[in-house]
Amino acid sequence: MSYDLDPELLPWLDMLPQVTLTDHEALVAARTQQSELANLVPAYEPANPIDVRDETVPGPSGAPDVRVRVYGRAGRENPVPGLVYIHGGGFIVGSVEMFEAHVLKLVDQLDIVVVSVDYRLAPEHPFPAPVEDCYAALQWTAAKADELGIDPARLGIGGESAGGGLTAGTVLLARDRGGPELTFQLLGIPELDDRLDTESMRDYVDTPLWNRPNAIYSWTAYLGTEPGGDDVSPYAAPARATDLSGLPPTFVTTCQYDPLRDEGVEYARRLAHAGVPTELRLYPATFHGSSLVESAEISRRMFADEVDALRRGLKVTGSQ
Repeated sequence: MSYDLDPELLPWLDMLPQVTLTDHEALVAARTQQSELANLVPAYEPANPIDVRDETVPGPSGAPDVRVRVYGRAGRENPVPGLVYIHGGGFIVGSVEMFEAHVLKLVDQLDIVVVSVDYRLAPEHPFPAPVEDCYAALQWTAAKADELGIDPARLGIGGESAGGGLTAGTVLLARDRGGPELTFQLLGIPELDDRLDTESMRDYVDTPLWNRPNAIYSWTAYLGTEPGGDDVSPYAAPARATDLSGLPPTFVTTCQYDPLRDEGVEYARRLAHAGVPTELRLYPATFHGSSLVESAEISRRMFADEVDALRRGLKVTGSQ
């Protein structure tokens, strides 16, 4: 199928790794390709000094501890908003290092504290391990808010792709387990529905970076079984949740030529219908992960919208 992609994105298609997930050998290759994707993103030099440190978070009951990386402007005395950030990678690849430039930009521009979660990956660690790691990191962040310099009344969570799906699952866990209280969730091009039956998921079998075959492998690895079964937990596939009420204000982004497009749009619609303040952006002529091409105007607009949404959702003020 041909796709009417943004002209500024077209020259980069040959430079993007061709990710084709079919078996374990392909997964090993995809994990090796992480460095190629990271190299496409220029290193970011913050305008303000930023402290970066790794911490160890108590893991879910009986599970290993979870590594998180904490970012915040150096020398900050007053508490600021906090964001638990969950990286993408189809539940099976990705790391805090791969998304570090993006997180540094958010911290630098917004003057917030970010706790980036290095959750366990499938298929070695299928559901519920990844989402429980994320929930453990959220609990730790809320409990350590004073120590981290975070205003607990302005704590949010967000992520991209599988990180967006894990964000949605973690938010459902927080609601159903009685906390921590969240003021905002950011669902960037989220992976939400294992049923793989939307129009975009059925049709986009050969789109760049992410497509239906990759999605099938991703969900099979994450669930540890064939996707689309009758007993899949909504904490694994948030599109399965029957009740979306009581969730924090939400910002959802989607890309036009992305198999995940329709599940993101539908989740936003259902959130709005459940009374959750929800904003949805659908970016034309883009594909899943096209924001890696930072020089494109559409990518710059996507990042500016994310910063603006976080500024409003986390109640960032000039004086903090």
